[in-house]
Amino acid sequence: MRIAIDVMGGDYAPRKIIDGAKLAYEELEGLVEFQLVGNKEIIKKFNIPDGFSIVDTSQVINPGEPPLEAYRKKKDSSLAKAVELQKSSKANVTISAGNTGAAVAFSILSLGRLEGVDRPALATFFPTRKGKVLVLDVGANSGVKPLNLRDFGVMGSLYLEKVFSLNNPSVGLLSMGKEDTKGGKSVKEAHNMLSEANINFIGNVEGYDILNGDANVVVCDGFTGNAVLKFGEAMVDFVLSEIKEGTSKNLIAALGGLLIRPVFKDLMKKVNYEEYGGAVLLGVNGITVICHGKSNEKAIKNAILKGYKFYDLKVNSLIQESLG
Repeated sequence: MRIAIDVMGGDYAPRKIIDGAKLAYEELEGLVEFQLVGNKEIIKKFNIPDGFSIVDTSQVINPGEPPLEAYRKKKDSSLAKAVELQKSSKANVTISAGNTGAAVAFSILSLGRLEGVDRPALATFFPTRKGKVLVLDVGANSGVKPLNLRDFGVMGSLYLEKVFSLNNPSVGLLSMGKEDTKGGKSVKEAHNMLSEANINFIGNVEGYDILNGDANVVVCDGFTGNAVLKFGEAMVDFVLSEIKEGTSKNLIAALGGLLIRPVFKDLMKKVNYEEYGGAVLLGVNGITVICHGKSNEKAIKNAILKGYKFYDLKVNSLIQESLG
């Protein structure tokens, strides 16, 4: 098995990306060949061990670069080459912490879709009171058809069942009310399609149900999912900042802060994106794991392990069987 890693993508590239690959190598030694894709002269400065190969590139895609423009003009970028290695069957998985839109565009346009999949979806985990929930789509599609929402439910259910060994995961459709009469036309039609799909569909769920953990999978369009994701990240930063500021105002507040420190550490671990290892683009004819732009070595390692498991369990074949 071969994993292509976009070394130049991400806020802490290339050091943290390479360090994350080394951590993953320690756990997967002998099972995987790691391909570090990026500027060869820069990569060689980081003491690359045996078991790694370097694929030299001359371009880098910037964080705010328009995805389609990057696809047209950056064919020799680290992201483009990492995806191209999959297309040419020289790699089985692509990992990137770079421009999310570009990673989605390169994956869909270069690798294509699985048979039976109309729209791929970006799937990521949110922490909940009961563990975690898989939410999709969180940014690959701004507008979707009811059929796409049905497919997202099927793909998300299979992903949890096969990769995370969760038996018969529950699937909810994000709407403005739990009644099946709530929501726009496409949501209502998607509700009917999900009800007829061979999955454990529990009906509509609302925004607060996501963190309550009432469903194992929550389905929505990419515009809504991305807004929920960004709001959630901002809310975590806001709450943590307020707690730190509040506990530094006086001695009593500081003592209270010390008392809640164990709870605070547990909360930090629960909401930390490093633990989840990136979002998988479900429905493409390949495996792309897209990491948070601020990913450190732990997040990269977990993304690589996730991609390895996805490939090892042949999840794409199962999705194609269900939707093809």
